[in-house]
Amino acid sequence: MTQPLRKVVFPVAGLGTRFLPATKVVAKEMLPVLDRPLIQYAVDEAVDAGADTLVFVTNRYKHAIADYFDKAYELEEKLAEKNKDELLSILRGILPRHVRCVFVTQPEALGLGDAVLRAAPVVGNERFGVMLPDDLIWNKGKGALRQMAEVAEANQAGVIAVEEVPEKDTDKYGIVDAKERLGDRTNVITHMVEKPKPADAPSNLAVVGRYVLPSEIFEYLRNTKEGAGGEIQLTDAIENLLKDKGRVLAYRFEGTRFDCGNKAGLVRATMAMALEDPKLAPIVREFANKSAVPT
Repeated sequence: MTQPLRKVVFPVAGLGTRFLPATKVVAKEMLPVLDRPLIQYAVDEAVDAGADTLVFVTNRYKHAIADYFDKAYELEEKLAEKNKDELLSILRGILPRHVRCVFVTQPEALGLGDAVLRAAPVVGNERFGVMLPDDLIWNKGKGALRQMAEVAEANQAGVIAVEEVPEKDTDKYGIVDAKERLGDRTNVITHMVEKPKPADAPSNLAVVGRYVLPSEIFEYLRNTKEGAGGEIQLTDAIENLLKDKGRVLAYRFEGTRFDCGNKAGLVRATMAMALEDPKLAPIVREFANKSAVPT
C-alpha cells in the first residue's frame, strides 16, 4: 500500500513584481484563474496526493492566503439565511475538514532553499512535498504530485518534476542530467545545476515547481551557501545530496503545465480552464474565432 504524502510545503513569500500594480495589494498566489485563485489549484493537488498538513512559508505582509483558508462565519451565515446552498457548499469546500494549514514566516527573501528550510520544524522526519503555486499543472486523472508521491514510494527516492524546454531557455531553470531511464517517464538524476548557460547545460530537462523530498534535505540546506542570485538554492542542496549517493529521480508528469508566474501563462491557464467549462467553452471559442478574423 502506498503511503500518502502527508505534508506539503508552499513557498509563497515572493512579491509577484511581474503582476504589479495588482500585487501591491493582492498576493500573486491569489490571482484568479476563472473563479478560483492559483493557490486553490495547488492545494487541491496536494490534498489529492494525501496531504493533511499544508505549510505556507510566507512573509509578514501577506495575509490574504491565511484569510482565504480561514472560516468566514459571517459570509456563511448570510448565504445560509438566503438559502444559497450551492455557494455555501463551494465556500465550505475550499479546504477539507481533516486538512490543517500552518503558516511560517520567511523574514528575508533568501531563496527557495531558505523557504523550504523554514518548514523543517513542521515537517519533521518524513518525506514531504514542495509545490510552487505559480506552476499550475492540470490533469484530468491523478494530479502531478500524487503521481510523484507514488513514484517516490515505489522507489524509496526523492522525485522532481521535469519537462523539456528549448535549449536557449536553460538559463531560466534548474537543469538535470538524467540519462539512466527507469521507465517511460522516470530517469535517475546524476547531476543538477541552477540556471546554466545553454552551452553549459547538461540537458534540456528543466525542473518545474513540484518536488517530493526526503527529510534529510534539511541538513543539506543548513550547510548550503548562497548560490545563483545570492540566494540559498534548493537545487544546490539536492546536488549535494546526490554527491553523497542520495537517490533522486526526474519524473515527466502526466498533465499540462501553465507557468502562471507571468501574464501570458496566466492567460493561457484561464483560457484552458474556461474551455473545460461547458458553459464557458462556447463563449471562448466564439470570441477566439472572431478575434482571428482580419479587420
